[in-house]
Amino acid sequence: MTVYLDCNATTPMSPEVSLIVGRYLMEEFGNAGSRTHEFGVIAKQAVEQARQFVAEVVDAEKSEVIFTSGATESNNLAILGLKDYAEKIGKKHIITTRIEHKAVLEPIEELVKQGFEVTYLNTDGSGIVSAKQLSASLRADTFLVSIMHVNNETGSIQQIEDYCEVLSEHEAFFHVDAAQSFGKLNLPLRNKRLDLISVSGHKFYAPKGVGALICRRRGFKKPPLKALMFGGGQEKGLRPGTLPVALIAGLGEAARQSILNADERHKRCEVIKLNAIERLHELGAVINGANTMPHVLNFSIPGLNSETAMVALKGLVAVSNGSACTSSSYTPSHVLTAMGLDEENIENAIRMSWCYMTKDIPWDQIIDKLKQYL
Repeated sequence: MTVYLDCNATTPMSPEVSLIVGRYLMEEFGNAGSRTHEFGVIAKQAVEQARQFVAEVVDAEKSEVIFTSGATESNNLAILGLKDYAEKIGKKHIITTRIEHKAVLEPIEELVKQGFEVTYLNTDGSGIVSAKQLSASLRADTFLVSIMHVNNETGSIQQIEDYCEVLSEHEAFFHVDAAQSFGKLNLPLRNKRLDLISVSGHKFYAPKGVGALICRRRGFKKPPLKALMFGGGQEKGLRPGTLPVALIAGLGEAARQSILNADERHKRCEVIKLNAIERLHELGAVINGANTMPHVLNFSIPGLNSETAMVALKGLVAVSNGSACTSSSYTPSHVLTAMGLDEENIENAIRMSWCYMTKDIPWDQIIDKLKQYL
């Protein structure tokens, strides 16, 4: 049986979450917007309980959680939803990085087409963007800074606390794409300087198709977002449509479990990572990126193209050579390119990512298979 090592693309649902989702799909199937009977009341209670659990992960207020379909939608709402406000106050400068997910880069590109200006922060081989760069790039007309917490390709942890310090005396909104960190690396996300946090359920053991945008108030003022879709008053008018109660309940349970089991899960992933590094060194593997999460490794094996490696490992382990959202594209990784890796390293790059539920990895077979192509 193939061992799944592509958890950065999507994690399996945890058993606890699966039970909750099944319950609200099959038994408590009411519409949270139906207020005239107990089925709707039960559904509404499940949604609000989940909202509380999600808020607790980042020490936010329940009312600051807006449910979405996932981090892509949350990113779009956070970035494009500020457009009217930015134009109103005459500030049209954005700061982001060259290693962001396309779900951040492409909405920003849309704003550029409409007359906004963007500064892209660079990185080096570490895959980490320095706070000094951010400080040097801030301007009086900067209205938005959007920097991810953990990179999806390398797992490199960005310096969120340092960015918050840089922005402590600036009015720009700070948006963080936390798709790869929410529920796994929670403490930095509790910094009150973070205005907007994007969450995706299927990255931390919840179902696909559900996520959240956490919109922190400054004092008593909420971020001045405008809806991108229309057709109902759900989610404070920011995200219309019937709420997927089962998915939201699952997201809430995943958030609750992440608080209860964070240390145990972290330790399990760290053990796997240390073993992975040790075994991959037998092939001369070079690790791409520094300060990485315990559940992911991006590496290059000299002389072994990633496509060849994935074919060789087919049926043994499931791995990737980049972001799942761009896996159909054979263009070089924009993340690894931004890090300054040479062409061969980029072409050879493989991402392995696991989770606390990952079973024993057949390293002897992996090493033997790959050695055949060296």
